[in-house]
Amino acid sequence: MVTGLLIIFVALSGFLSWKLVRQQRALRLLGHEWRALQAEEKQVFDFLRGLGESFGSGAGHRDLHRLIVESGVRILNAHGGALYLVDRGGEFLSPAYISRTCAPLVRVPPHIRQQATSNPVALESYLRLSLVHPGDGAVARMWKEGGARIFNFSDPELAGLAANGQGATSALVGCLSYRDKTLGVLAVVNGPMSATFGPDDLAVFKAIAEQSAFALFSEAVYLEAGEKRRLDSDLETAREIQSILLPAGSPEIAGYEVSGLNIPARHVSGDYFDYLRIDEHHWGLAIADVSGKGIPAALITGMCRSLLRAAAPGCTSAAEVMRAVNRRLYPDIKQDMFVSMLYVVIDTRTNDVTLARAGHDPPLLYRAAGREVLPLRPPGMAVGIDSGSVFDRVITEEIVTLASGDGILLYTDGATEALDAHGTEFGLPRLIQAVQANAPKGAAATVSNIAAELREFAGEFAQYDDITLISIRRL
Repeated sequence: MVTGLLIIFVALSGFLSWKLVRQQRALRLLGHEWRALQAEEKQVFDFLRGLGESFGSGAGHRDLHRLIVESGVRILNAHGGALYLVDRGGEFLSPAYISRTCAPLVRVPPHIRQQATSNPVALESYLRLSLVHPGDGAVARMWKEGGARIFNFSDPELAGLAANGQGATSALVGCLSYRDKTLGVLAVVNGPMSATFGPDDLAVFKAIAEQSAFALFSEAVYLEAGEKRRLDSDLETAREIQSILLPAGSPEIAGYEVSGLNIPARHVSGDYFDYLRIDEHHWGLAIADVSGKGIPAALITGMCRSLLRAAAPGCTSAAEVMRAVNRRLYPDIKQDMFVSMLYVVIDTRTNDVTLARAGHDPPLLYRAAGREVLPLRPPGMAVGIDSGSVFDRVITEEIVTLASGDGILLYTDGATEALDAHGTEFGLPRLIQAVQANAPKGAAATVSNIAAELREFAGEFAQYDDITLISIRRL
């Protein structure tokens, strides 16, 4: 009897001990899961706090885009990321921010891949300028389908894209929507030493995408409402300072008339133009457009002005001046910014005009004899993208000789991309027609009449981008 009770006691004790160990293990497991959940919640909370601080500090939209991507990369322990935004017409996605370590999410032409083997900047430049259209891979798919999902680089939408050395195997891609408005697509990509993304990563990514969409929507509302009132005074001061930096009047160039005009979309402009006396027989004329708008772009225009005025005196090579400006600007410009620039050198003895185009809109050459207008397209890439190894090799000069009555119109894309109430662009053909109609009337009339035509075309539609015009006419 006693022996039986002892056996039962020992068995019961063993069972209770086994149960206790199981419970302790379960509690430890729950503790690990709880701590992991708390860590994820803290990361998402830090992300939300970062967004709030971004708005509170009045950071520009470029900073917000970078914050969204870099925060998503950090929280998910990813290798790189990208943010694409829907264009105003809803026809394509444009890259808003792509980290340098992000594997391509769009098709890359073979010649770009070949260039990237010796110069990684070629691939970075291509990705920053590549638009995504419907049907163009995983990013386009989520833009149209909505939601978020995990893609492997063996999937049809991404197959072959990671074969560039990054070693990525998977990506999280999600559509950014708020209040039935599709704003863009966010993506993060793992790295060669990272595990493939799983369901838990997808859950966190969805939370980040949801809050990112809200932030982008709030940013849009903020931009539509205008600058904060507390910045009005500073912006007005900045506008006054910038107006001092732009030419106060037209230069007196023997045998020529020149007229320029800048119409900022906001208080300050991301466009820049200038006239520079090179020597007794040469004049330099510059026009530039900094990516972005507002105060950050205006600061870059000030830097361009200083660098150009330092490089231009005594140098009659337009391309060499552009090379000097690029070399000095590249180390100090943010990786997601660049400057399109056009520099013209006029020789008053020969009436030769030498042009160097750094990714800028092609100037329009007017021939008085046949009232013909021809776009001039000397090759070149934008300033600030490359340190000089590619830029110096790509940019070349084009020389045209002006006869009496001939002229050249320099302009920024704010002119050709001006929109009317229906979302229709003014476009290059209309600008060419405007040059044909006004060039015989003189440089000043050409600028003022084209500006008036742009205002009439836009009507009550708010000006979206800065507009700068320079008309050159040989007497």
